[in-house]
Amino acid sequence: MKYRNALLIVLLIIVADQVLKFYIKTHFANGDEVKVLGNWFRLHFIENEGMAYGMKLSESATGKIVLSSFRLVAVVFGFFLLKRLVNKEYSKGAIICGSLILAGALGNLIDSMFYGMIFTESYYSYHFEHSFNSISAMLQGHNQEAVAKLTSFGHGYGKFLQGKVVDMLYFPLVDTQMPKWVPFLGGKNFIFFEPVFNIADAAISIGVLTLVFFQKKLIHKVKKEETDNLVTQ
Repeated sequence: MKYRNALLIVLLIIVADQVLKFYIKTHFANGDEVKVLGNWFRLHFIENEGMAYGMKLSESATGKIVLSSFRLVAVVFGFFLLKRLVNKEYSKGAIICGSLILAGALGNLIDSMFYGMIFTESYYSYHFEHSFNSISAMLQGHNQEAVAKLTSFGHGYGKFLQGKVVDMLYFPLVDTQMPKWVPFLGGKNFIFFEPVFNIADAAISIGVLTLVFFQKKLIHKVKKEETDNLVTQ
């Protein structure tokens, strides 16, 4: 697999991730929720200052800068590693997984680096924790002052490396109350899958899980015969 093809995968994921984030950021107030496919797939806008799926390293600005700086170093190294995988002629599957992971890391890094500098603050919605059946229904009587807007560079809600990551994909496949006899969770409300995430998070998860479960098939170099066949095709 050629390096430019791997970069194309990265680019396509970045474009899809950022287009959806821009739309959500400029149309939803924080906490707004719209049903897409019944109750089990919703667009639910939240922001987080930490890692994938809303996990945090620290509540402080220093922790945010450290995490964003680590992301930046990891992404730079990721491009080097992806190029090395291609040059070493690893399998197409391994390179695609590497591209997914790199794209996901870069997608969230863009939020951390620049969103605080180009967007105004997203405030909490009047309709927090209420689900609408469509975006148009949500926008009726919507509090536009709570919705973020693009602003001149450097005049947003934060500084470089202090932007918040935009999440919106929510799949509460199971939402029920656990029976009282269940240890620790008895009588409590149980939701699966509860974390809210974005396309970048999904790309990272797919890439990592595929490598974990299929590493024997994916983590190998292409045999010379296979390479010769690719060249002659």
